[in-house]
Amino acid sequence: MDGLVRTTSLADAVRTLRTDAVGVREHTERAIERIAAVDPVVQAFVAEPGRADRLREAARDLATRAWPDRLPSLYGVPVGVKDIVHVDGLPTRAGSTLPTEVLKGGQAVVVDRLLRAGALIAGKTVTAEFAVAAPGPTRNPHRPEHTPGGSSSGSAAAVAAGLVPLAIGTQTIGSVIRPAAYCGVVGFKPSHGRVPLDGVLPTSPSYDTVGTFTATVADAVLAAECLCDDWRQAPATTGRPVLGVPEGPYLGFTEPEALAVFDQQVNTLRAAGYAVERVPVFETFEQDAFALFVVNLHELARSHADWYARYPDLYDPRTADAILQGRRVGPADYTGALRKRQAFRDRLTEATSRHGVDVWIAPAATGPAPKGLDNAGDSVMSLPWSAAGLPTLTVPAGRSTTELPLGLQCVAGHGQDERLLHWALDLEAALSPERLPSAGR
Repeated sequence: MDGLVRTTSLADAVRTLRTDAVGVREHTERAIERIAAVDPVVQAFVAEPGRADRLREAARDLATRAWPDRLPSLYGVPVGVKDIVHVDGLPTRAGSTLPTEVLKGGQAVVVDRLLRAGALIAGKTVTAEFAVAAPGPTRNPHRPEHTPGGSSSGSAAAVAAGLVPLAIGTQTIGSVIRPAAYCGVVGFKPSHGRVPLDGVLPTSPSYDTVGTFTATVADAVLAAECLCDDWRQAPATTGRPVLGVPEGPYLGFTEPEALAVFDQQVNTLRAAGYAVERVPVFETFEQDAFALFVVNLHELARSHADWYARYPDLYDPRTADAILQGRRVGPADYTGALRKRQAFRDRLTEATSRHGVDVWIAPAATGPAPKGLDNAGDSVMSLPWSAAGLPTLTVPAGRSTTELPLGLQCVAGHGQDERLLHWALDLEAALSPERLPSAGR
């Protein structure tokens, strides 16, 4: 399917619109045309009758509005918003068949911030049902017979296909990082709590995090400046960060081909002058993972207690199974799992400090996007970092032997979002395609 992949730079769009090189109406018309041409195949957006007219009206409003000082930072930029995030005027379906009136709520804070920055809401993007386990119809623009990942499938595919330069997703375990890797775009999950969750349907509140999809790291910086609480300029730093590779059972979950590409990524970064420390960590990962998932499932069941009691037959069996697993977790088991999660976080913090690691690096997913749309892939490579609430970024880096994208996952300390993105600008450059061979080459 030639022509499906065409990422567009948020920074370029902002520059063009703010200098009026292309007016907001013309820019919006181009977005409308791209969505009309490509989305029938990719299916990144939730169907919306009258989308084009709504966007044209919003663009007219922006173009004729009197701005008191200067144009806002995302003036005229079309943005996709995952369909568990409330947007006034657009129903929230969450990939489900539940009545929309039971899911409705006030507009999300993240949407308020987008609109205040001058963005246009291009539409709702497809999500797995309630951001859990039942994928939607979205296809991977690189290979339409392959999954785009989940649960923020529509947001990742919309950016990869050039439908929008910025899309909003959410991550509970791996729902930003994995689809970004599968679709060959940059996914950024801030520190837990850095973007308010008000107006976002809950999955597992102690994990849930609003994140972004963009074409480049510089684009992710532009978005984060608008969306994150108390954003600061990254402090001036000298030298490169020390990179940590988490040796042990965790990396054993990666497929051989993806692990070989990860080794290439590490070698490329060493050659570029980065210090890389291989650190034995997550030695008991398989046991830890059980407790980490217990927290997630219990909170999922609690979030859906009312809806599932009223509409059990309307849930996809895969979502229902996850909820029923969570209902079997008693209060004592949940409390015990929370203690184990805190102990896991403490061990990771101690290892990070003891070995002087600034940024952990790891494969963003277990391998390239699987074939088929029913299997959205495995979130295990994101699990430890999500459980610790750490800021995480995936940078496109290399391809499989079948030419599907692969990504490098980069993780910094809690609250170090600014530093992570600052460092990632250079990491992205060091991992450019001309420096990093594809698998098997």
